[in-house]
Amino acid sequence: MERPARGFASARSRSPVAPEDGPGPTGISGPRRGSTVATDGRQHDEEHMAHAAALAERARRRTAPNPWVGALVVADGAVVGEGATEPPGGRHAEIVALGAAGDAARGATVFTTLEPCSHHGRTPPCADALVAAGVARVVVAIEDPDDQVAGEGVARLRSAGIAVDVGVGADAARLQLAPYLHHRRTGRAFCLVKTALSVDGRTAAADGSSQWITGAAARADAHGLRADSQAVVVGSGTALADRPALTVRDAVPAPEHPPLRVLLDARGRVPAEGPLFDGAAPTLVITTDGAPSAAIDGWRAAGAKVETVPAVAGKVDLAAALGVLGAHGVLQAMVEGGAALHGALLAAGLVDRLTVYVGAALLGAAAKPGLDWPGPATIADAPRLALVGTAVLGDDVRLDYVPAATATAVPTPAGRP
Repeated sequence: MERPARGFASARSRSPVAPEDGPGPTGISGPRRGSTVATDGRQHDEEHMAHAAALAERARRRTAPNPWVGALVVADGAVVGEGATEPPGGRHAEIVALGAAGDAARGATVFTTLEPCSHHGRTPPCADALVAAGVARVVVAIEDPDDQVAGEGVARLRSAGIAVDVGVGADAARLQLAPYLHHRRTGRAFCLVKTALSVDGRTAAADGSSQWITGAAARADAHGLRADSQAVVVGSGTALADRPALTVRDAVPAPEHPPLRVLLDARGRVPAEGPLFDGAAPTLVITTDGAPSAAIDGWRAAGAKVETVPAVAGKVDLAAALGVLGAHGVLQAMVEGGAALHGALLAAGLVDRLTVYVGAALLGAAAKPGLDWPGPATIADAPRLALVGTAVLGDDVRLDYVPAATATAVPTPAGRP
């Protein structure tokens, strides 16, 4: 399942690929249940799919490792049933919507942001339920790349005589489900690098102090990013310097489970004490054979899980680490620091999304750079990014970028991406 890394690669090395990355389209609104849409045809379908996407976004923090999906049932232009994916083991979005619609689903149209499943997992196939409900048409935003689905859901519906349209709202669905799609296609966690910089691009003052570059609104927004992620990652340098807790605070809604706290420590530098080992959330240490057995035993005694990956130049193999997280069911890994880790991920082409909080401060040339990496020798080799989201947070600004080769033309609504 492993595929080559292709994040923020050199401009010369990129090749066109299908768009799949970016933040979810929060802020999308749609008609309420029981309302009608006055327009017909494609516009009618787009508005209903936007409604389904808004339902999906509300479920984002409760479904992993499953995708967050929204669905609605429309009969004679009116929404008669709607739903979103329940936590793992619960009902999928289509089943929730069908249950709400009841007998009104017969002959109706179902809108869903992801292809209905066709296999028996914890729940029966959604495609079979749609057939049994007697729906006349199913509108699907995007097909599911999971090996157990991969077009089979659409094929099963069509073989039962149900009309199926694929591609309505596809760009928005790819943005919203980017972590899930990336995970299913590569086996790795989607790598979201988050950094806070001064206006002149510095992450800490000359003496190393960095609290706080941004204001309260930006810091609260960053906790929302943590809540959207299944893992929060730091390197050993940041763990030693900042002693972070890496927990989610004051996010609404709160995630179904606290994100996994992940420490990358190739040589066993970080002792098994402090906030990372306080039991407030699960902790995983990813290390190498270069770590002393005493350090590994200490981490485990403190309640942390420990995984070993190969070393590259004496450091943790970052692609392997993202693969480990993917195997743990992490769809999105938020990497919080430090600058050297961020730079290494950029250099390796492993960054799938870069979120930059720009604080209203100036720190000067002696301050620490935000991204510690050698960078290109010439402007022609500079990685090119696409801006997919912006937000004004008090005096600060949030900017969301994806590799230009993977961007879609769909803008993220104003406000929190």
